[in-house]
Amino acid sequence: MHGLGINPADGMLYAASHFGVFTVPADKAPERVGDRAQDTMGFVVAGANHFLGSGHPDRLDSGTPPHLGLIESKDAGRTWQTLSLKGAADFHSLEVKHNRVYGYNSQNGQIMVSENQRDWDTRGRVAMVDFTISSTDPDVILAATQQGVVRSADGGRTFAPAAGSPRLTLLDWSEGDVVIGVAPDGIVHVSGDSAATWTARGRIAGTPAALATKGSEVYIATESAVHASTDSGSTFTIRQALK
Repeated sequence: MHGLGINPADGMLYAASHFGVFTVPADKAPERVGDRAQDTMGFVVAGANHFLGSGHPDRLDSGTPPHLGLIESKDAGRTWQTLSLKGAADFHSLEVKHNRVYGYNSQNGQIMVSENQRDWDTRGRVAMVDFTISSTDPDVILAATQQGVVRSADGGRTFAPAAGSPRLTLLDWSEGDVVIGVAPDGIVHVSGDSAATWTARGRIAGTPAALATKGSEVYIATESAVHASTDSGSTFTIRQALK
């Protein structure tokens, strides 16, 4: 699993994986959407039935460059089209906020930002695992790195260590000043003051691979399950066991 997102059209949880995009309902097995099994690395729900992604083509798509660039679906993942950077970018993390698309391009290790999904501003370089954007300030970015959480106040052009932050693998700026983070050991950390201070909450079993939040709802995917919380990460149940 590479990404999780909630479709506002129907509240369905979607998961992006090495083998395509899947619905993850609470009451039945996950089901792949569409007829392509592209390796969807970066994934974000941009709106109702509107998804953006990146990664690598399905093996059936012969002749397609190994990097998809930025791709888009307007039918909840059933079909996809290329928007930009085909063959040039492999976004491992994507965010849509403030009428901008932010991406971490694994090919050059840089943050890239676009206001029209076609023209891109290439910004700072930092080796990161995940990043998230402030819900109120388009220039504030938090990134999870192997050395710890770093912060940018200039739209990703420069970064500095975020003092006092735990070491985290996944990050999601939920709403207002609330940030959710997941540590490599599965402990969920929550900040209510824009990552100035953190409180440890619940814990999930397994290696965290993807995170999505919506208000007090928190979803975390590991290699063996999708875990769900309705109390901001204090307690979790298994939404789906993965085989």
